[in-house]
Amino acid sequence: MGRAPVQVHGEVAPGFEPVRAAFVENFQRRDEIGAAVCVTHRGRVVVDLWAGVADRDTQRPWAPDTLNILFSTTKGIAAIAMLMLADRGGIDYDRPVADYWPGFAQHGKGAITVRTLLNHRAGLVALDQPLTLDDFEHHPERVVAACEQQRPYWTPDTDQGYHGVTYGPYIGELFRRAAGESIGQFLAREVSGPLQADVYLGLPDDKRPQVATNYPIGKWEAATRVIPKLLAHPGLEGRVYRQVVLRGDASRAFANPAELGPKGMQNYNAARVHRMELPWAGALGSARGLARVYGALANGGAIDGVRLVSPEAIAPLTRRQSWVERDRVLRKPAGWSQGFIKEETRLFSPNPESFGHPGAGGCLGWCDPKAQLSIGYVINRMGHHIRSPRALALCHALYRSPGLQ
Repeated sequence: MGRAPVQVHGEVAPGFEPVRAAFVENFQRRDEIGAAVCVTHRGRVVVDLWAGVADRDTQRPWAPDTLNILFSTTKGIAAIAMLMLADRGGIDYDRPVADYWPGFAQHGKGAITVRTLLNHRAGLVALDQPLTLDDFEHHPERVVAACEQQRPYWTPDTDQGYHGVTYGPYIGELFRRAAGESIGQFLAREVSGPLQADVYLGLPDDKRPQVATNYPIGKWEAATRVIPKLLAHPGLEGRVYRQVVLRGDASRAFANPAELGPKGMQNYNAARVHRMELPWAGALGSARGLARVYGALANGGAIDGVRLVSPEAIAPLTRRQSWVERDRVLRKPAGWSQGFIKEETRLFSPNPESFGHPGAGGCLGWCDPKAQLSIGYVINRMGHHIRSPRALALCHALYRSPGLQ
């Protein structure tokens, strides 16, 4: 039985009504708690919707500027910073990482290029040295040492496996060495500020009141959805869950630091975590902010007169630079181009030119240069799916919209 009608705020341009219908359905049939979706088309906002609550206890309503933890959508934001740095000549994707970070070359990593690392082909799917949040916050030298001492799990550039956590410390340190500042500092000055976009890696204290409370999977969903898939489901989630239990690559990829692993999802609500720069999962953003940042990439690198990168920098992203039929961690077909995921065309976009990055639970930052589309979607209820049915419903509705025809 469907739920009572939800009060949806915002506007939808004529021709994009199917997105609103899917957004409402996410609340009525897919257990949305609080969410927002924003879409730009040819640089113009055509969908700007929000509904639900940002916090269940206080019943604080979701607002157009509500921020939520972005989980792995963060990786796409970090890739944007790297793209901008490369476009300015600050880093070369095809040079060895060790050219910028000499200590990285240890234990067979000397030939790994920046592109190989960004495209999840370096074999650095996990860090064997246990680390803690305290290390990331107060002892970055321990994190750097763990990265330098790590041996690849496979011969670099011979296979692909999603670097679910390690993407962050490796890319963060590489960026700092090449640019002389952190990704978060760069984003604040060069992206969030000029675009007036609410996207942060290292949340300013004055933005804290805008943050929604994130709600992990509950015991009921784990018992009725996750465990049955673990035991018998032949599909994607079943394959991934069994990898986790059997301590395969999927288990290693998300185990360290343990405080932010599968059993530590509540820690993503901590102000301490929000203040830290965790370039794999720690960014916070609004739907409007994500849509605006990706809107620039969907329109040749600029939006409303603010240029992030040149059109030439975007062109390589429209092609798959890496692709495998079964990623060693995601256990599904997937690829990457310079840190942006290139998904199957049945998922977020039917156009292979599109790119971006999803995050746990369903949040999404995505763009389609062919259709000149961008989408930002943020939510505060986690889910057990590898690719969120809520995010997919919105994307499929978008491409059905008469406004694109």
